[in-house]
Amino acid sequence: MDRFWLKSYPPGVPADIDPSAYPSVVALFEESFSKYRDKPAYVCMDKALTFGEIDALSKALGAWLQGRGLKRGARVAIMMPNILQYPVVVAAVLRAGFVAVNVNPLYTARELEHQLRDSGAEAILILENFATTLQRVIAQTGIKHVVVASMGDLLGFPKGMIVNFVVRTMRKMVPAWSLPGHVKFNDALSAGRSMVLTKPQLGPDDVAVLQYTGGTTGVSKGATLLHHTLVANLLASEAWMQPGLNRRKISGQLTIACALPLYHVFAFVTCGLLGLRTGALNVLIPNPRDLASTIKDLSKYQINVFPAVNTLFNGLANNPDFAKLDFSELVISNGGGMAVQEAVAKKWLAITGCPICEGYGLSETSAGVTCNPTDSETYTGTIGLPLPNVEIRILDDSGKEVPNGQAGEIAIRGPQVMRDYWQQPKETAKVMTADGFFKSGDIGIMDARGYTRIVDRKKDMILVSGFNVYPNEVEEVVAAHPGVLECAAIGVPDANSGEAVMLFVVKKDPALTQEALAAYCHQELTGYKRPKFIEFRAELPKSNVGKILRRELRDGASRKAA
Repeated sequence: MDRFWLKSYPPGVPADIDPSAYPSVVALFEESFSKYRDKPAYVCMDKALTFGEIDALSKALGAWLQGRGLKRGARVAIMMPNILQYPVVVAAVLRAGFVAVNVNPLYTARELEHQLRDSGAEAILILENFATTLQRVIAQTGIKHVVVASMGDLLGFPKGMIVNFVVRTMRKMVPAWSLPGHVKFNDALSAGRSMVLTKPQLGPDDVAVLQYTGGTTGVSKGATLLHHTLVANLLASEAWMQPGLNRRKISGQLTIACALPLYHVFAFVTCGLLGLRTGALNVLIPNPRDLASTIKDLSKYQINVFPAVNTLFNGLANNPDFAKLDFSELVISNGGGMAVQEAVAKKWLAITGCPICEGYGLSETSAGVTCNPTDSETYTGTIGLPLPNVEIRILDDSGKEVPNGQAGEIAIRGPQVMRDYWQQPKETAKVMTADGFFKSGDIGIMDARGYTRIVDRKKDMILVSGFNVYPNEVEEVVAAHPGVLECAAIGVPDANSGEAVMLFVVKKDPALTQEALAAYCHQELTGYKRPKFIEFRAELPKSNVGKILRRELRDGASRKAA
């Protein structure tokens, strides 16, 4: 395949990297444990764990898990926010030869039951704040071993006790729960210290992680990520970062703001694993929705790399306290998860002096497969170029490649792509082509330089009197209005045109009216793209990564219409 986009690569970035350099992701981060032993790896609530401490703790916990009689390849669920226990648990599970199953801690009981049953998880390590959800469904799952962590477990004495008291008693963040036979996290660690971790012979084709899709397009499915899949993505991402890291001098250890949840594929790879690979310090933010606390945490460190989604960039950029931080060594702001809007990108650049380089990836591709050059100063409105090893095709409905400049479904091939959907051959067959391309469900246009612009997901497209309307375009225009904080566009049934555009808006300016916004849209959008309905909301529904959920807005609008 002609990878013509390689001529657009920044100098020094290789066309390919060799995933066989490491037999497993475990081999890769065990190298880091040795190489960066005395450096801090993760910090949360002012307590840091070094690479050496993660090494020792994960060995002990891995040995304890092996002592439960779990067989190699057993699935172990992890249901935690961004706290110090999380990286310890992931390293322990993988080093013991098990498969990590990342679970969203805010799942409902129904969602949790589905994921535990679907994955066949036999053990779960969970923060006590969410134990009540597990209690409701554990009898319907195959879970045999439960380890319950408390927020303060790894914070030391007396801080850990104080944090646990505040979380449980003052903030009442731990609903009552009962899980007979559970083991406390620190007790498992303590017992594991006197045990020996048996090192499994892991190979590139062993399963490392089941990363469940967000479920925004139906029932959540487990993307089967192999060890070589993760190694390939980490090495490609590391190579892609280099031009950005050379933009300015970094005085200390590379420091990553980890505000996105580690259970999500974007942060799991871009922060958690890539931080281990590069010897970086990850600043863990347990609750990024609390902007005041997030900004306070960020103020204590010289942040160099800031991965985020558009809504987080937007929220911070509109907070006056954020603008007071020192951004002199911020070299990469990495946008993903959803489209980065130009108005947000411009404001972020004005405040931080660091452009947002937008990338693109999915659970099925173990995070990023395209990204804008990390040394670029310009907003391109695209998801950038394919990363090393990645091939992109734009396909029509019959599976044929379309010429550059035409819209079609983005299809991806490369070592970063999942093996399959876990035990779902029919679902896998729907998304994989005969020659190994994964069909993303996203509609994109690739230009002559190899940059791809997403115009939308297939099912989000609105059909107005036979014309295609892409919600991203409408949202991009509306987001540029100075009185708009956030917005989302959906299609609703319309007797005259089949569908009409409905716009949901969170105001930045309380004085903004529907009439004024409609007049603005009349000026900026052609007739069939203009919103027929505008509704102001106090907030928009979002996933736990901060992605606006158009599906929920559509469902709500359908119920009203009915």
